[in-house]
Amino acid sequence: MPSRILIDNGHGKETPGKRSPDGRLCEWEFTRRLAQHLAAKLTAAGIDNKLIVTEDADIPLRERVRRIASECTNGPCVALSLHVNASANGTFGNARGFSSWVGPDADAPARNLAAEIAAKARERGLEGNRRPGPRGYYEANFGILRCACPAVLTENMFMDNIDDLSYLLGAEAIEELAEIHFQALAAHAFE
Repeated sequence: MPSRILIDNGHGKETPGKRSPDGRLCEWEFTRRLAQHLAAKLTAAGIDNKLIVTEDADIPLRERVRRIASECTNGPCVALSLHVNASANGTFGNARGFSSWVGPDADAPARNLAAEIAAKARERGLEGNRRPGPRGYYEANFGILRCACPAVLTENMFMDNIDDLSYLLGAEAIEELAEIHFQALAAHAFE
């Protein structure tokens, strides 16, 4: 049976510290653009999807999880939470690259999707300098990954790495990152 893709674009305008050290990139704005672009690609391909957060405001995690749970009562769904990573506490650092995440208790559909997204990012040379587990993704007990359906969180590069930031500010980043997610979701939406 087809799954509905629920797209969560993470943090909001008021979330403190979610910006590049030089202020040129704000996570809330970037992930909303990425989410909208991905949703348009999915819709054009006939894949049912919904943006969980349409507001610019910071919607609390509990409410985002509640929205996902509410949507999942209408049939099978998959949640995807989009973020941009940071590691250097307000300065530029060395960590770089794309990553996908699942919860420690994730089921096979979530793990398969996370592995596929990570593989698509690697194919495009966005792997970075950290080493995930053997399947290519990380595990963490993030709240959004404990929702009512298979869930994957992606960190779309590091906004506090100068090379990743240059990539994120480039004209092709939104399209390329949306395409990575789209290809993996399209392959798994009908599992």
